[in-house]
Amino acid sequence: MPTIKLSSKRQATFPRSVCEELDLRQGDAIELEPREIDGERVWVLRRHERPETPWFGSLRRYAQGKPHSMAAIRKSIGEAREDGTR
Repeated sequence: MPTIKLSSKRQATFPRSVCEELDLRQGDAIELEPREIDGERVWVLRRHERPETPWFGSLRRYAQGKPHSMAAIRKSIGEAREDGTR
């Protein structure tokens, strides 16, 4: 049975097999639910569902190679207003 050991800062490292079974990735949140089974308190772990963000990164190809400073952004907005393409 896999075990988890806490560090002095209460940080835990999950065994790879547990992470793979729960489909856990770096930065994921884990939900903990207390339950009582046969008079014993146990904890159920679940991977917190990741929000769907199909749009995330969808404009990356348009932004590559372009400046991202505030001055460049303001200039681009000003040029679009002059063209009437708001």
